[in-house]
Amino acid sequence: MIGVWAAISAALAVAAGAFGAHGAAGPQQAEWLRTGGLYQLIHAVAALAIMGFARGPAILLLVGGAIFAVSLYAMALGAPRWLGAVTPIGGGLLIIGWLWAAWLFWRG
Repeated sequence: MIGVWAAISAALAVAAGAFGAHGAAGPQQAEWLRTGGLYQLIHAVAALAIMGFARGPAILLLVGGAIFAVSLYAMALGAPRWLGAVTPIGGGLLIIGWLWAAWLFWRG
């Protein structure tokens, strides 16, 4: 199931990046879409790469990436700016996921 969610996440990231490049209302909205898309895509691919060895961290990368990116996407599409306060929660989950993965790889 991680693979399915990672693939959907990557597709959404590409769509957000494309919309940011061609249909965003302004430069700030384009930047939010670009940043969200980049983070979401990187973490979708990372989740695919580690899902066989580090299932928990892979899930955390997908969840954190989604929270981070979707909060930015929502603001780019007109949601209230206070939603930006949610973005660091996703970033924190990404950091925890990477540290958890590092610990698992270190343990071997």
